[in-house]
Amino acid sequence: MAETVPRRGLDPQGYIAREGSLARVPHDFRPVVATARDGILDLFGARLHSAYLYGSIPRGTARVGRSDLDLLVVLYDEPAEADRSGGRALLEALDTRFPQTDGGGVLLSDRTRVLSDLERYDLGFFVACLCTPLLGEDLAEYLPRYRPDSLLARETNGDLALVLPRWRARIAETAHTEEALRPLVRLMSRRLVRTAFTLVMPRWNGWTSDLHEMAEAFAGFYPDRAGQVRGAAVLGYEPTGDAAVLTSYVDDLGPWLADEYARVHGIKAPRPEDTPPVTGTAPR
Repeated sequence: MAETVPRRGLDPQGYIAREGSLARVPHDFRPVVATARDGILDLFGARLHSAYLYGSIPRGTARVGRSDLDLLVVLYDEPAEADRSGGRALLEALDTRFPQTDGGGVLLSDRTRVLSDLERYDLGFFVACLCTPLLGEDLAEYLPRYRPDSLLARETNGDLALVLPRWRARIAETAHTEEALRPLVRLMSRRLVRTAFTLVMPRWNGWTSDLHEMAEAFAGFYPDRAGQVRGAAVLGYEPTGDAAVLTSYVDDLGPWLADEYARVHGIKAPRPEDTPPVTGTAPR
């Protein structure tokens, strides 16, 4: 039987449907996923609680030579810097071995944090709806179902005002070359489009992870800013190393989005200062 495609990413009860599955992994990427799974087991062993894929590969939209390999690893105990270094080394090895992928990321967290009340509508949502189980017990079984409401909007992207100063510092510290700036343009473009989308998500009443669909949803409610967000969606997929783009993000679009987000949805619940970020969504 053909798989039913949720309307605007929602199931028949109006909850956000999990967007990926191992069955959707394109054939060219299956060796990459299998090797990543084995590498995670070797690296973390008995400390591993579960591991997940997220992004275009489990959604079935990955492009050979262009798409990231994105992984979330959940440990029984809190990850240390050595674990993060190991995750980076694993990703580098996979990227070197498989030309199908172009970089990616290994996010690390622990079971307690994923299931905590503080993370229920951020990291918890990320796991339950945007991540595809790869190894171990699926923590989605312990998490609620999610609707595209203002609470979810606030807790996923209601911290942009805190992010902007860090972005300004990164721009100042980064060499202004095409090669060095391109990853920043990609990262910031994606975050701003996702924030623009979740700003209007409750009114649009749905979920998507496609940047162009996100931009169009936003455009229906904020036509005066539609061109900027559509442009950011393009750069999220095909980034350039243009410093002027980054300046426009931190001086214009970003501050406007942060202010409007706070007005509409409020501010995300504060995290302890020593808590490292996990998602960027959510990575989201």
